Amino acid sequence: MQSIAEAKLFQTLFDHASIGIILVNAEATIVSVNQFGVAQFGYGSKDEILGKKIEILIPARFHHRHVHQREHYMHEPKSRPMGIGLDLFATKKDGTEFPVEVSLGNYEVENEFFVVAFVNDITARKKAEQALLQLNEELEEKVEARTISLQETVQILNEKIDEIEEKDKDLRAALNKERELGELKSRFVSVASHEFRTPLSTVLSSVYLLQKYTSSEDQPKREKHIQRIISSVNLLTDILNDFLNVGKIEEGKIQARFSVFDLEKNLSDTISEMRSMCKVGQQITYKHSGETQVELDPGMFKHISLNLLSNAIKFSPENSEISLATTVTPAAIELRIKDSGIGISKEDQEHLFERFFRAANAINIQGTGLGLHIVSKYAELMNGKITCHSEADKGTEFIITFQKRSAQ
Repeated sequence: MQSIAEAKLFQTLFDHASIGIILVNAEATIVSVNQFGVAQFGYGSKDEILGKKIEILIPARFHHRHVHQREHYMHEPKSRPMGIGLDLFATKKDGTEFPVEVSLGNYEVENEFFVVAFVNDITARKKAEQALLQLNEELEEKVEARTISLQETVQILNEKIDEIEEKDKDLRAALNKERELGELKSRFVSVASHEFRTPLSTVLSSVYLLQKYTSSEDQPKREKHIQRIISSVNLLTDILNDFLNVGKIEEGKIQARFSVFDLEKNLSDTISEMRSMCKVGQQITYKHSGETQVELDPGMFKHISLNLLSNAIKFSPENSEISLATTVTPAAIELRIKDSGIGISKEDQEHLFERFFRAANAINIQGTGLGLHIVSKYAELMNGKITCHSEADKGTEFIITFQKRSAQ
């Protein structure tokens, strides 16, 4: 049995607690409330609350939902601590709503079920949070304004640089082109500093080692390092050619030179050239359907097939298949190249043909990000359209469709 002293202590704690305490029975009728809770809800005395349903303290728009929730709670009672992320509201006698946190507990006395609710008014905290959000918005606006100002300053500086570099040209007519050129130069410095490092290091180390191999027995080693030098120089040449081709395309200096050639032979020759690049176990298959004589720019077509086939080899694993197919119909010429490599995410596909773009999963694989841009431009020059179907880790298929000149 609880002693009189313990009962008085409990009553003292109940009456003088600095948090609202409300006790309801199984019918959700308020049977007890402390003085802090009375004042918290804007009432003058406990008598105005006692005997009323708990919904008197809840906004009317939540009554129906709350009745359902409390009935569920009565059937499956459990303790609920403060601050579990619920947005709860209470209402005062005058109808004023205020945000609260509510902790629930339950117990039984002589087979009668009771729920005790501890109610904390968090109005001040919500105001502070709102003030913080407003402050963040103001700071973001200031940052955005300063960013725009900085961008305008950078733009002005870029324009001044363009004026110095292109003072003999009509600045108003050439301004847009000069910005493109400035970007190309900047990208070139960035990419070159990264992409040139590996082949140049290979050349340097191989030349150093060649000096060490002086006897005739070292000829195989000399040939190995000579081949490494040749491969590295070819890689550097390819990188430089990409930059030169992009510059010529931007300046409108490259035009398609249409002529009739054997499509099947053109692509078969390309495949033969690329087989030496294949990884262990990689297989390249090719099928052709329709006429073999087509009218396109044979050099551009070969560049397109070389680039796409090179990418398929580079981004596919060992012991995988790369399939190529060409189809010629009365209206169009179609080239398909499909691999089972690392694939391209939907997000990256939106930027795939932009200059210098590298997919997120290809950052650690050597490349300038110019190949597919050039491929798309060459396709356009030959009245072609390129599309890509791919998923990450599920391979990629490029489809290029050239409209025949006679069918346009």
